[in-house]
Amino acid sequence: MSTSVNHLDERTRDSAELLEEIMPSAITLAMMLRHRKMAAWLRTEFDGYQDPEAAPPYRRRLHGHIVAKSPQYGWIPAPMEDQQKEEFGYMDLLEGVKALEKVCVNCKKGSGNRVLLAKEDMALLQKQINLTAELAINLSRNVYCRLLRTIRGAIYLWTQELMAKGIAGEHNHYSPDERANVAQLDDPERFWRRALEEVDNLPIPDVREAGFFERVFGRAG
Repeated sequence: MSTSVNHLDERTRDSAELLEEIMPSAITLAMMLRHRKMAAWLRTEFDGYQDPEAAPPYRRRLHGHIVAKSPQYGWIPAPMEDQQKEEFGYMDLLEGVKALEKVCVNCKKGSGNRVLLAKEDMALLQKQINLTAELAINLSRNVYCRLLRTIRGAIYLWTQELMAKGIAGEHNHYSPDERANVAQLDDPERFWRRALEEVDNLPIPDVREAGFFERVFGRAG
């Protein structure tokens, strides 16, 4: 596994590289630099969040559309008032990067992913709108992709600042002086907040779509 900052930087900008394949290298690099906060954040993003309150804002209250399952027409927009859309039309995405990226890869551009409402929310909303049909929230592919691009962008911004501090090339370890020189960059929130603001202007690719054979036969390996 390459621990070159330069190579990691290149991989964040390579559309052929999935984020789930990049993150183990980023975690290894963070550990070698003694960037414990960065390593912990990367691991949590990779594995997912157990506690919604601990999840960063780019994973919370993501806007979607409530749909109802009709016996005749399949999934259709639920008849809801604006206040109900405001209350129920959001969800948190707490899953690990691999699961989120799989949704993106398997979704065509312009489509989305449907998730059933939690039982309590579904029962409450069914009562409010006088429906017995199953209810779900549909999140567009763009919502998933933007979340993943924010994480990827944070890694990119981190590598950019590491290189600006002279950390470059392949290493088996870093000297105490090298680690001390970049100690102040062990601040994941600084980088994900920047990525959140700048995501549309960063040279970070969108998540690619699965090709026909991938969709039919699954990914190799």
